[in-house]
Amino acid sequence: MSMRWCARQHTSWFANVRMMRPAARPIDGPRVNNHDTAQETVMARMARLTGIMFAAAFGLSIAAADASAQSLIERGSYLVNSILTCGNCHTPKGPGGVPLADQQLAGGSQTFVSLRYSVQAANITPDVETGIGTWSDADIRHALQQGVRPTGAPLAPAMPSAFYGVFTPRDLDAVVRYLRSVPGINRQVQPPVYKAVLDLQLERVPGADKPMTEADLAEPVALGRYLTTIGHCFECHTPLLPNGQHDFQNSLGKGGQVFRGPFGISVSRNITSDKANGIGAWSDAEIVRAITQGISRDGSRLKPPMGFAWYARMTPQDLNAIVAFLRTVPAR
Repeated sequence: MSMRWCARQHTSWFANVRMMRPAARPIDGPRVNNHDTAQETVMARMARLTGIMFAAAFGLSIAAADASAQSLIERGSYLVNSILTCGNCHTPKGPGGVPLADQQLAGGSQTFVSLRYSVQAANITPDVETGIGTWSDADIRHALQQGVRPTGAPLAPAMPSAFYGVFTPRDLDAVVRYLRSVPGINRQVQPPVYKAVLDLQLERVPGADKPMTEADLAEPVALGRYLTTIGHCFECHTPLLPNGQHDFQNSLGKGGQVFRGPFGISVSRNITSDKANGIGAWSDAEIVRAITQGISRDGSRLKPPMGFAWYARMTPQDLNAIVAFLRTVPAR
């Protein structure tokens, strides 16, 4: 409902009120009290102005609500399609590992295999048969942060739910709103196979135990920590213990995990501030180039599964914040 329509409707209503007033007395009738007539005219004008002002305020509130909803979707789109790299797993890929644009978020084609499970990334479009179209907003939030489906079934640990506890409430709402807005695509993925009972107790991820606030994000290093956490960078760049948990306490950012896929074999790099083995001696520009273009300091090509194309969509401010935070990661 537009502000102009509201104002026109209210103005028309007051015009009708004026038309329904009794006709003026004939000039040969009783004398008209000019004071009363003037007062009536002033009151009518005030009522008309009040109606127009109310209509304008109402219209502005509707417009503000629409703008707020739109900005949430835009923020969600930015997060999902950049730092969160959701499409890196949840969008099927064609030849050369290129994501299929017409199948965005309709379920991944790569199978994640471990001793405990064999799964493909789910269809997270709003399709009611094969996606999350029947899930409530609360269901989506719970799955993201607790790693549990609405049925109570666990999501495989390949889903980095343990990192999402840091989400600001607004960003979490933005992701949910955006997922609601994408086209629903009917595409069934391979059902998960669980080889052992999964422990629903999420790992303790440094800095992800509670939501950050919008005020926290004003400081560059804190913003960088937030982005690398929701971007689950240390999920890949921290080695695993024999029990399958990450060694965050002693080896945060040290790298060393092995990944196999269409790209061959890839080993995650050390992204700590260590100058010999990490990125401590790299320039800011070299770090940004590695993140967004997949080019190492020596000019060699880095391999997937790191989502270089998604990170390339990030703003310079966010990329600089990530670099500022990585400078603070203890050398390993």
